[in-house]
Amino acid sequence: MDKRDVVIVDYGMGNLHSVNKAVALVGGNPVITGEKAVIAAAEKLILPGVGAFGDCMANLEKAGLVSVLKEYAVSGRPFLGICLGMQVLFDESEEAPGVKGLGIFPGKVVRIPTALKIPHMGWNRLKLKTPSPLLEGSEGQYVYFVHSYCCQPDDAGLITAVCDYGTEVTASIGKGNVSGFQYHPEKSSAVGLAMLKRFVEL
Repeated sequence: MDKRDVVIVDYGMGNLHSVNKAVALVGGNPVITGEKAVIAAAEKLILPGVGAFGDCMANLEKAGLVSVLKEYAVSGRPFLGICLGMQVLFDESEEAPGVKGLGIFPGKVVRIPTALKIPHMGWNRLKLKTPSPLLEGSEGQYVYFVHSYCCQPDDAGLITAVCDYGTEVTASIGKGNVSGFQYHPEKSSAVGLAMLKRFVEL
């Protein structure tokens, strides 16, 4: 594998085609796979996700990928979770009581505490919180969200960007080699593609 290879984890849930297409568009060499050995050896890893927290964790368990992803997270190589793929980086979710997440970051996922319509769907503006190499130049830019739950890290220092949806919502996180986007960069026009390009070039 070379430095532009990006492995996209296939566990039966996720926007694989559009993530694959976006990574290729920004100069990466995307590989979609559910094979443990390929995932473990990846230069860079993207964990996409669409759907429910409980189903996601059940599929990852069934595929034998939980320990592989946990080990990858501490390998120092770039790891990006998108949407549900960001949520499962945490310990647990109100969406699936009793189901353990990957626990890479301490914290929980809660239903968005807002009076506005759920799911939060559409374009929203980013407000940057903590420096992130993936988000350079993204202050005030609009990205595309589709979600009903949001991450509440125990350590607020993990939060790299937020948006306003009747309440402050965690839009992205990052620490060391592991990052997460609650929004869909692959659906966020030139702004999202620029973020994926930075990931590919890390």
